[in-house]
Amino acid sequence: MVRLLVLALLCGGEVLHASDDWPEWRGTGRTGVWNETGIVDTFPADGLTVRWRTPIHAGYAGPSVARGRVFLTDSRRTTGNRAIERAIAIDEQSGAVLWTAEWTTDYTGLQLIYAIGPRATPTVDGDRVYVLGAMGHLLALDVSSGRVIWKKDFVRDFNASVPSWGMAAAPLVDGDRLIALVGGEPDAKVIAFNKHTGDVIWRALSSDWEPGYNQPTIITHAGTRQLIIWHPRAISSLDPVTGRLYWEVPSEVDMGMTVATPVHSRSYLLVTSFYNGGRMLKLDDRQPGATMLWAGKSNSEVATDAIHSTISTPVIDGDYIYGIDSHGELRCLEVATGRRVWESMALVKDRARWATAFLVRNGDRYFINNDRGELVIAKLSPQGFHEISRTQLIEPTHPYARRRELGAVHWSHPAYANKHVFVRNDKEILKASLAKEQ
Repeated sequence: MVRLLVLALLCGGEVLHASDDWPEWRGTGRTGVWNETGIVDTFPADGLTVRWRTPIHAGYAGPSVARGRVFLTDSRRTTGNRAIERAIAIDEQSGAVLWTAEWTTDYTGLQLIYAIGPRATPTVDGDRVYVLGAMGHLLALDVSSGRVIWKKDFVRDFNASVPSWGMAAAPLVDGDRLIALVGGEPDAKVIAFNKHTGDVIWRALSSDWEPGYNQPTIITHAGTRQLIIWHPRAISSLDPVTGRLYWEVPSEVDMGMTVATPVHSRSYLLVTSFYNGGRMLKLDDRQPGATMLWAGKSNSEVATDAIHSTISTPVIDGDYIYGIDSHGELRCLEVATGRRVWESMALVKDRARWATAFLVRNGDRYFINNDRGELVIAKLSPQGFHEISRTQLIEPTHPYARRRELGAVHWSHPAYANKHVFVRNDKEILKASLAKEQ
């Protein structure tokens, strides 16, 4: 009887634990929303309590957290541009490395100053984790052991051309499908694999231009589930089951920089890029379809008008957009018009090209990691940016080609799970408590 009671408690604890996990890019559903309660109101004066630190190698890929484990990818150089990339599973409680899985690669052809490691956050689905290397190596791994279940090489298997900053789109699980931005030929910009076997289910969209760097997302609108693919030539909506095109709005993006994840709210869909700025689509409420509601008029990275986010994904909160512009300006815009309401440098402080911060909503406030390695709690409203608390979380170590105040940046999206934040740089990954004291 005692054993059964213990087992029941353990199983119940596991269910609760799973509900607070962060299994993919920007959390469950890729929405950048963290729903846990019992979280700190302000940070301790002497900083957060760090539960553990684990040494790792370099890379931009943020961690995912699921099933009591933390997953991430990294890389170490060997000779010249050759490198060994790997996936890592870490025990969530102790920080101990449970297993690693390695593969060799060559970063020739990338912007080499940024060719330090993988970019894509691992995607965890049940007993499998899917990881993507910077040069297009996709692996399905067993969560418990790291055993390779199946793997693909986008370049070798699908004649893909790796873009200048590497493959960055975390694969998306949808039912029995694993949907990936591949950039293959012919007509295989997007491929849906059987998540169990790796077999190709469908291919979609022409690869007459590079795939870009965007994360596949699924929205539901007009009673229809729609796979949104934002690539350097258009914003496309596909049937995630068949790959059939529902609608497409032309939208050319300079340098292929489709980085920030599309943001869906009510009948609106927002995308934004560094040179070309923000573009707001109005979704058809009766059937799958979309039209351009407004678009930024500036193609300048300095004289910007609406919002020119690069790495950071904006948020839509009610009738307003909040996001980081091209040189670190936090801006508030009207959703319906794109009109700027206010801007502030108080969040990032360092006015510099590609300055960024990652916004995650928790209730009526935001937890924001900026590229200075700081964690900020703030409220955002049409009246302005209201900072509640700020603490130094991790050392910025990612290289940057232009002069920055701190000499390096922090460009890895954190994970928020089980009342903790998990964050990495090029030296370590750490777990820090965000639990409110009882």
